[in-house]
Formats: sequence, C-alpha cells, structure tokens
Amino acid sequence: MPEPEKEAMERAQEDAREGKSPSTQAGEFVQQEMHNIREGKHGARSANQAIAIGLSEARRAGVKLPAPKQGKASPQVRRKAELDLQKGESSRGGSHLPGGGLAQGAPR
Repeated sequence: MPEPEKEAMERAQEDAREGKSPSTQAGEFVQQEMHNIREGKHGARSANQAIAIGLSEARRAGVKLPAPKQGKASPQVRRKAELDLQKGESSRGGSHLPGGGLAQGAPR
C-alpha cells in the first residue's frame, strides 16, 4: 500500500490538534483516495473501495479509528482493520515478519 499523501496527513493532524473526532480525521484520507481514483492512480473502481482504502491508510497513519463492530463487517475486514490500527500505534512501524523482519531463508 502506498504511503499516505503528505497533504492528507497534515490535514488529519490539524483536525487532531483541533480535537475533532477520529472519523473526521480519517475523512481526509478518504477524500484523498476519492481524488486518486478519479485521476486513475490505481485500479480501485468504486467509491466503497476508496472509502476502505482511505480508512486503512488513516489507521496505518495513527488515527485512532476503531475496527468495525462485530456483525457490521466480515471477520477478515475486522482483522485487517485491527492490524492496520496496530501498525499505526507501533512506534517502530516495522514488518510483521518473525525474526526481526528477515525474509524467510535469509542468513541470520
């Protein structure tokens, strides 16, 4: 997944400083994704895909947006949202690979 646009990050941080809700902060990322889809920057086709990508990027950028409640989304979507949230909260932002992020079969 590409890095979030710098402008969206700055707008979301400004929203956070102003005390706005996490959903408002995440809206900046969704708005940026809608713009990217209209420009044809990636293969997403629908507004729903843009929303999903924007929310994922917001969670990865550190917006404290909770995963959808049970019954509102599939278990796979909930799990992905939880992983994105963990990635956003982690200070080092490293990979989830065991062994310190080394690729499988790499010499240690």
